[in-house]
Amino acid sequence: MADYPAKLQEYLDDFSFITTREERVDYLIAIADEFQPVPASIAVKPYDEAHRVIGCESEAFVWALDRADGTLDFYFDVLNPQGLSAMAMSAILDQACSGAPLDQVAAINGEVVFTFFGRDISMGKGRGLTELINAVVYQANQRLKSA
Repeated sequence: MADYPAKLQEYLDDFSFITTREERVDYLIAIADEFQPVPASIAVKPYDEAHRVIGCESEAFVWALDRADGTLDFYFDVLNPQGLSAMAMSAILDQACSGAPLDQVAAINGEVVFTFFGRDISMGKGRGLTELINAVVYQANQRLKSA
């Protein structure tokens, strides 16, 4: 298994105990309730298209700001109020990746989407959530290349 950020690994471990679809949905809704959209001090609407997650049906956006310690703070917004899956994934990525070592963030594989959302997720939703992860991984890789 990849060396993921500790908080992401905690989420993955928590999801390994889920046995029913109902439990998965309830847990993901609880995580989505923790979602905090990007503060106005970082970005205001209409957002720069450079931050859009291509392929996400929920109109997700990602920002990465450098921390003094060489890690990143991630910020997200999901414009579709029905985009609970994107909100949950954004909350997970924010909590797990903000302040985490860049090499661990860069190691995240899109397959984690299936751990969180199950294998029966629709192709469109799976692609969008994977692209959300890819946007975070891309930012970490960009910083690693410039370091």
